[in-house]
Amino acid sequence: MNNPMRHFQSEEFDCKCGCDATGDKMKMVLLSRLDAARDMAGFPFHITSGMRCEAHNAAVGGSRISSHLDGYAVDIAVPGDRERFFMLHHLYLAGFRRIGISKGIIHVDVDPGKEAYRSWVY
Repeated sequence: MNNPMRHFQSEEFDCKCGCDATGDKMKMVLLSRLDAARDMAGFPFHITSGMRCEAHNAAVGGSRISSHLDGYAVDIAVPGDRERFFMLHHLYLAGFRRIGISKGIIHVDVDPGKEAYRSWVY
């Protein structure tokens, strides 16, 4: 991937099992929105999951149609309530409209094959 991002390196999006599902396969629309959100927020975003191979996705309990499998999704660690608020605000301003929220992570995706406007809580 030609890295036009200011705040991330493609390796941050590699599948955690070390297979060939690398950050180079992430969709540019997702990465550009993520980089814009990080820029607006003014604090680091730690990516806990980007690309996933089918085996790793199954091992972590991911959906069989997970957007991570195709490079359309990331999970971002949430260090606290205040950061969660600002992350959500800036992710929305950057154009994300599919957002999942849990105590420890925020999932965002731009999967064109899924409902465009959706939020959920884990």
